[in-house]
Parts: sequence; structure tokens; C-alpha cells
Amino acid sequence: MTEPPTHRPSDDHPSPDQRSPDRRTVLAGAAGLGLGGLAAPLPRAVPRSFSRVGLSHLQLAGMRVIYSYPGLTPPASLLTAISKGQASGVIFFGENISSTSQIAGVVAQLRQAQAQSPVKAPLLLMTDQEGGLVRRLPGDPALSEKQVGQSADPVAAATTAGTGAAHTLSGVGMNVNLAPVLDVFYQAGNFIDQFGRSYGNDPAVVSECGKAFITAQQSAGVAATAKHFPGLGAAATAQNTDTGPVTITQTASRLRGFDEVPYPTAVAAGVDLVMLSWAVYPALDPNLPAGLSPTIVGQELRSRIGFGGVTITDALEAGALSAFGTIGQRAVSAASAGMDLILCSARDASQGATATTALSNALGSGKLDPIAFNAAVGRIFSLRLGLT
Repeated sequence: MTEPPTHRPSDDHPSPDQRSPDRRTVLAGAAGLGLGGLAAPLPRAVPRSFSRVGLSHLQLAGMRVIYSYPGLTPPASLLTAISKGQASGVIFFGENISSTSQIAGVVAQLRQAQAQSPVKAPLLLMTDQEGGLVRRLPGDPALSEKQVGQSADPVAAATTAGTGAAHTLSGVGMNVNLAPVLDVFYQAGNFIDQFGRSYGNDPAVVSECGKAFITAQQSAGVAATAKHFPGLGAAATAQNTDTGPVTITQTASRLRGFDEVPYPTAVAAGVDLVMLSWAVYPALDPNLPAGLSPTIVGQELRSRIGFGGVTITDALEAGALSAFGTIGQRAVSAASAGMDLILCSARDASQGATATTALSNALGSGKLDPIAFNAAVGRIFSLRLGLT
């Protein structure tokens, strides 16, 4: 998420040896459900039938949607969507949390609804726990990414932060952190630096800190999300994709030689998710925001960087997408571009339902390629099976 920490409460489990099996060990089970294509889209020569999965189009669509809700109590409509297998997970914000015991109770309620679902895999229960000012939950990591990067031993500090973030989230039953930020800032005080959200302006430092955070957090059972690909480090102070369109004018060689440098390291570290930004990068795609661009998702992130995990959009309601249609149209466009998870974070459960219906209709009508859709569901299912 790119919203500034003024919208955050303080401002986006088992011990390591008890963690669920690595997602690579559950591929056979997922394939047995007809989900296949867990690391990359299946070859078109391989036929797949959604009937083998035993799920409806609406349920398959729900596998790709993250919901949100207002206030401290999840609405009945969200619990129903979860119990029917029409939601993949929930993102939590400051307004959803009054205390750790309160949100732990909500998480337990959501998990109880999931137990009734035909999709037999844990929900993705996520928040933004970057560190410093940008935290949804009280507790670690206390240091901001900037403070980590400026510390005497940045890698050690990032390791501590990743472990702390995992313990904070797992302590209330969450299993996905929308962190770390891998943006390499260009100027002090710009958009990503002003709240201490970047490890620094040296891609090597950002790479090593991101790797340490990811490794520590995922070793403790909480999935990590590298964001915001291909990078928001050049955005000026007022350039916020949550509120309006943003264009990043760096050349392709500059993006690849500076902004994107931390991502191959994160991929090599096994990062579970990558969030793409809603900025436009004319050097890579002159017209479409990164998360709606098949070129940036498929060629730049998947092929050039080699990421085979789960992609997730930034907020679907972002102001940067004002010219790209309704919520349903945006969801379909993002899925068509290669985004796996669609983040509906307007604190309105009906937004998630709208996105799910649109994806289901697009799948049923053939507007969305069923093989690519199946591959995305497979990647998500694999991720969920590997979490608790």
C-alpha cells in the first residue's frame, strides 16, 4: 500500500521449526485438485478442466480476491463469502484494530468461517507492518526501514525487524505481511523517504536489507511481500498513487540498473509475493500502470527478474486508476495483465464482492483466459497451503 502513515494507527504462529511444509512440497496435492501451474502459467497444450477442482467460477474468482471491511467487526457478508469459498483473504487496517486481543478474536472468527469453505487452505490474513511509523499493529518492528538502513549493522537490524514482524503478526493469527518496501529513494524527503519507508538510496543496501527481512520473516512462518515493483523511489513528495496518477520518467536502463536491483535478490531469497505499483513507467509501457501492464508483469517481473510466486495489486480503489473504469473493470484488467491477487482495500466488503463477480463473469464469458486463470489460482493455492 502506498498510503502515508497518517492513515495508520501508529503511523499496507508456529516457531520456525514448526512451520508448515514449504510450498514446493505441496505441488502434487494442488495438482491433484486440478489447480496446476503453480510457478508459471501452464503450456496451452495442457488441457485443464475447472470441473476437476469442484469449484464454481465464482469460487475460483474468489480465490483471487482480498477483501477489507470497515470498523472493528467483520460484516456478515464477508463471513458468508469466506464460508462459501468466495474470498482468498482479508487485509486489516488501523480502523479494524483496537487491541491485539480484539483483532485476534476477529481472526479466529474469520478462520472459523474458512473452516466451512470448500477451499481447504488457510486464508491469507494480511496487513502492512513495515516498521517505524508504518505499522498497523502495536509492536515490532520498532525501527523504520530508514533507521534499519542507517544502523551500524543494517543486515542484522533487518533480520531482527523481519523476525519481530513475523512474531507480531503471527501473535494475532495473521500470516502475510505487505512488507518489505524495496523502493530505493532518489531524494531525501521524497514520497517513499518522507516516512522512513526505504532502507536507503543505495540499491546494494536495500537489496541486502530486504533479503535479510524476507528470510527472517518467512523462516518464522509469515509470508513477505516485496513492493512496489518496479519502484517508487523516484516519486516526488506529493506523487502518491493512492490519490492520483503518477508517472516515473526514468529510462529503462536506469530502472533496471537502480530501481529494480533489489528484486532479483528478493526472488533468490524466496520472497512469496510481489506487489506492483500503480505508477506509469513510459520506458517500459507508455500507457498502462505497472499493475495493469502485461509487459511489466509478464516480461519485466516474470521473465526478466524470474519471479514465479504470487503477484498482488496495490489498492484497487487507488486514484491512479481513475481513468481505468469501474472496480470490476479494474479487477479484470489486472487479472488479464497477470496479477494473481486483487487487493480490494476500500474498507468495504462489497468492493471485494464486486471484483469477485466481475472476475467470475469474465472467466465464464472467455474474456479471461482459463489456463492463465487456472495458473494464478494454482500459485495462490500453493501459497495458502504453505501457511498456517
